[in-house]
Amino acid sequence: MTTTTPATVIQIADSVVAEINAGDFSKKNLSAQRLYVPNFDLEDMKELRVTVVPREVEYLPLDRVSNKFHATIDVAIQKKFSKGDAKEIDPLVFFVEELADYFRLKRLNSFVAARCVKVENAVLYSTEHWTQFNQFTSLLTLTFELAK
Repeated sequence: MTTTTPATVIQIADSVVAEINAGDFSKKNLSAQRLYVPNFDLEDMKELRVTVVPREVEYLPLDRVSNKFHATIDVAIQKKFSKGDAKEIDPLVFFVEELADYFRLKRLNSFVAARCVKVENAVLYSTEHWTQFNQFTSLLTLTFELAK
């Protein structure tokens, strides 16, 4: 039986999961997980969900034998709310900011070749999820770079 090394983007996504789960953030007892297609029932959203999704890979020529590799990883932060007031939502927005600050220019502990070169929070909260599901959904996009 042969063992194979997972694709680089999967190794990076798994490392992001490990960093979030081991991190000292305002939200405790996190259990981030890697999925390809996050699909939860509303009942499951009562607890904070942090989902890591490998989204995109870009290969740019670095020299004649290697590439600059960009892996884009989405981190979804989701939780069903009852009122949607500042007292309930502000801590979630702060947590998203904590994650953004943590990963900015970070080298991953279990995959040190990859460094986070870009952090985006283009969806601070999804108005669609807010109005349809009473759910806070924020999307953090991390871009990691390495030579390969």
